[in-house]
Amino acid sequence: MKFNKGKRKLDVVVISDVHLGTYGCHAKELLKYLKSINPKTVILNGDIVDIWQFSKRYWPKSHMKVIKYLIRWVSQGKEIYYITGNHDEMLRKFVGFQLGSLAIKNKVVLELNGKKAWFFHGDVFDVTMQHSKWLAKLGAVGYDTLILINKAVNYFSSLMGKEKISLSKKIKDSVKSAVKFINNFEDTAVKIAIDNEYDYVVCGHIHQPTIKKIKTNNGSVTYLNSGDWVENLTSLEYSKKEWKLYKYDERDYRKDDVIDIIDNDILDKTSKEIFGELLADFNFKSL
Repeated sequence: MKFNKGKRKLDVVVISDVHLGTYGCHAKELLKYLKSINPKTVILNGDIVDIWQFSKRYWPKSHMKVIKYLIRWVSQGKEIYYITGNHDEMLRKFVGFQLGSLAIKNKVVLELNGKKAWFFHGDVFDVTMQHSKWLAKLGAVGYDTLILINKAVNYFSSLMGKEKISLSKKIKDSVKSAVKFINNFEDTAVKIAIDNEYDYVVCGHIHQPTIKKIKTNNGSVTYLNSGDWVENLTSLEYSKKEWKLYKYDERDYRKDDVIDIIDNDILDKTSKEIFGELLADFNFKSL
């Protein structure tokens, strides 16, 4: 899948669990992906900015550039829904807020070619979130630490010519309770979607990218999960009446595919340089 011939046009793109502000976030890869597509509607399905673990000591330029690019889409008038998640739950205080084409929601229902699609993050099903938030936050810190360890492991693996591995994925796949949680999550989402006569139910939260048609005694629905940009680097794309699961592959991009939005970007300047320009605006030589 090469993207060198221009931006791919999409009706809808769903991105979730980016976790900007954490060491595990693959912001550079996400920015390449964003610059390769031209969607009409953008669903940011929760945990885009990780407010739980946010620290001003760690906010790389690449993370800010993702925010800047999304703002650019807003200025272009693209329909953008920011659906709140547990890691950016502070934004739930602003549900209903709208700025231009950007709206903050807890859930979104869209009609796609005569079919109803229900979008929400998914933490509402998480019992740990409802009753032991401190435990969930502790787990988030442990997860971020595991990602750091994983980076080190993969660095040495690449030096030895071996393939990269995902420690967190291996743990999830091997721990029965984790597998059961994922299955329960999917079953609950599917049951509610069928009861409400939705054709698609689209979630994030559990970092398990998938598209599958699920049938029960009460009906059927297509369950979709957009995955994440920490370990899977995936999104959901809807185009030509069809859903597809996108997975980032570095080989799809050339080095010259990604250029800064503006030359001499202010994000690449130091605080001292920015302050110097501020002083110049006021004709101050020094303070």
